[in-house]
Amino acid sequence: MDHLATRAVHAGNDIDPGTGAIRRPLVTANSYALPEDPSELDWSGTGTALYTRNGGSNQRWLERKLVALEDPAGTDTAAVALASGVAALHAVFFTFLRSGDHVVSSDVTYVATHRLLTELLPDRYGITATLVDSSDPGAVRAAIRPETRLVHVETPANPTTRITDVAAVAAIAREAGALCSVDATFATPVLQRPLELGADLVVHSLTKYVNGHGDAMGGAVLGRTGLVERIRADAMVDVGGVISPFNAWLIMRGAVTLPMRMRAHCGGAQVVAEFLESDPRIAYVAYPGLASHPQHELAARTLDGGFGGMLAFALDGDTDLQNRFVAALRIVVSAVSLGHDETLIVHVAAGEKGRAAHFPEPFRRYGHLRLSVGLEDPRDLVTDLSQALDAVLPR
Repeated sequence: MDHLATRAVHAGNDIDPGTGAIRRPLVTANSYALPEDPSELDWSGTGTALYTRNGGSNQRWLERKLVALEDPAGTDTAAVALASGVAALHAVFFTFLRSGDHVVSSDVTYVATHRLLTELLPDRYGITATLVDSSDPGAVRAAIRPETRLVHVETPANPTTRITDVAAVAAIAREAGALCSVDATFATPVLQRPLELGADLVVHSLTKYVNGHGDAMGGAVLGRTGLVERIRADAMVDVGGVISPFNAWLIMRGAVTLPMRMRAHCGGAQVVAEFLESDPRIAYVAYPGLASHPQHELAARTLDGGFGGMLAFALDGDTDLQNRFVAALRIVVSAVSLGHDETLIVHVAAGEKGRAAHFPEPFRRYGHLRLSVGLEDPRDLVTDLSQALDAVLPR
């Protein structure tokens, strides 16, 4: 299977030997039949079907599909599917960090990542983190310490869409003897495969684009088999962050259309971003597909086939104006999450606290409207955004 779309359809799937069905079934059992003599079994083992917390059938089939999407060559790559994207991030930190260790991380990340690295891990385990602008390899290199064990980056970053050169950062981590992990949720394996660029681990919130339908939660970590099996044993079996069979089944179904959906998300986002940037009532637009984006050239060089479905912008006005604009939308839905079939928008007011202190100036001044462009015809989205603008800021 040489092409991504074919792997998305067929990887992990097979004819069910029990029924002859051409789809993998939903297996809701939490226990599997034991051998006649179970005395030699490792009750925490994951190699034999035993107990769904140790790994269920739907999880294993989903993991095979994810490996096929992330690493077509299949060279010593494994995946572990977990209960959510945050469970996957926690699994990386929990498995590979110890008290006294140090992390270098992107200073703009998902809010749960920021809290794990700046509050929970330092306060409870004595693990420290230095947050840097990871789009600047020099800043990453300067933050490395003798006790640095992990360099973690998020690209494109949530919500600023900042782009990091994964190959450059991975090389810096490797020179320092540290692991490099990449949260590639916004990019998906369709646009970027960090393992091919030298990263040791890649994290996805499967809840988002890989599932694509807003109806199931899951996360995954992929990387070299030896690393992933440590996560499976520690963070999955003994912490219990396993994905449910039903969610694994739903996400496997959704992943089939990931390549064609990402093309539509990228195309729609480009149209919407260009429309917004052309309107003088808009204060700023952050989208890697725009020439005005600070890392546009890097994005064009490192993202394959598009710039993603996520953008951020703000109207030239205060918080009340942003809220009234959202309320005036008719097609775009005000809700958290991203990667759904419907277009979603969330308003985050301006603020200097926490991770927002690391956002670029227009984000800090205006706040931002994070837009996840869905699968609607972009002409309808432009019409909706235009009428909402006219409602709150008449020309």
